[in-house]
Amino acid sequence: MVQLFLKAGRVPRHTAEPSADEGVLPTLLVLLLVCAIGVAAAPKKTPAAPDVPGLAMDGGRRLTFERSFGLESELKPKRSLLAKFVDLVAGAPDLHYLVRPYSVAVDSHDRAIVADPGAMGIHIVDFGSQKYKFVSHREGKDELRTPQCVAVDKRDNIYVTDSEAGKVFVFGPTGKFQRTIGSLKGGEGFFKRPTGIAIDSDAQRIYVTDTWRDKIFVLDMSGTVLTSIGKRGTGDGEFNFPTELRLAGDDLLVVDSMNFRVQALTRAGSFRYAIGRVGDEKGDFFRPKGLGIDSEGHIYVADGFHKLVQVFNERGRLLYYFGYAGTAAQPLVAPAGLFIDRNDRIFVVDSITRRLQVFHYYGAALPVPGGTR
Repeated sequence: MVQLFLKAGRVPRHTAEPSADEGVLPTLLVLLLVCAIGVAAAPKKTPAAPDVPGLAMDGGRRLTFERSFGLESELKPKRSLLAKFVDLVAGAPDLHYLVRPYSVAVDSHDRAIVADPGAMGIHIVDFGSQKYKFVSHREGKDELRTPQCVAVDKRDNIYVTDSEAGKVFVFGPTGKFQRTIGSLKGGEGFFKRPTGIAIDSDAQRIYVTDTWRDKIFVLDMSGTVLTSIGKRGTGDGEFNFPTELRLAGDDLLVVDSMNFRVQALTRAGSFRYAIGRVGDEKGDFFRPKGLGIDSEGHIYVADGFHKLVQVFNERGRLLYYFGYAGTAAQPLVAPAGLFIDRNDRIFVVDSITRRLQVFHYYGAALPVPGGTR
């Protein structure tokens, strides 16, 4: 059992005060050119490698830290001289940042989509192309108020539960609003408090946890309710404030938060197994949040109380756990959403440190005929 702490942090938001005095424009331009020449003449400093240890495990398995994100400016390439001059004259652009991120999903283009109830919208972060987009919806009676959890279908449409509005908002891959699911006459939402969401594109099914009803609703892609799974209780297949959902193979994983466990059900709702128990020791749950499953079937659970991500096998045995920090030397505070993509990259958002952290899990090295790798 090994604990891993990674050093990362928060970057303060900077904005420039606008200057509209036409009399100082020529002077500003000269000063800017002089500064630019000085910067160009100065030798470039090689940035120091971050002090981020990896985690080595049995069988050649390992976990590495890849990156951290919290501000739109962290994705922006270096601004041109003209852009910097415009910033001095008109003021720096108003860039977005994570406010209180809660959930994360990754689409087929490796873009991270983060639901942020604090910002009343979602962040679409494309690390590969260094692009960012903020998406919200404020028009009409279907107003995105408290986006909670997020999922994507095979066409990269984005589905966001709104725990306050009682609906599911659907956006296209570019972030364009398409429709809502669960919007009743007069604007009320069908769900009492929708939280977790999972999409089965092949079966054309949408799974939504209604936390206050202690149920999982199963809908078709048009939003028609087909059936529900579960009821309030402590037995197998029963729930006490269910939250996050994750589809894994034939299983539907459910965070049964106030029963302090994760249940695995069939997609039809039959109980298969459960992991976890209440407690304050490693391997116990107290505030289970996001969950995911890697290519080897290991189940990852973010726990806000333990300030860790804990990793289990199907039998509930704790395999390992890890924690981390932001750019300051400050430990993980409130891990919430968690998603593992097809390449075993692990995305974790922290609601307090306002960061999205990306890790990479490398599974056991498989033997190759005639040698090893």
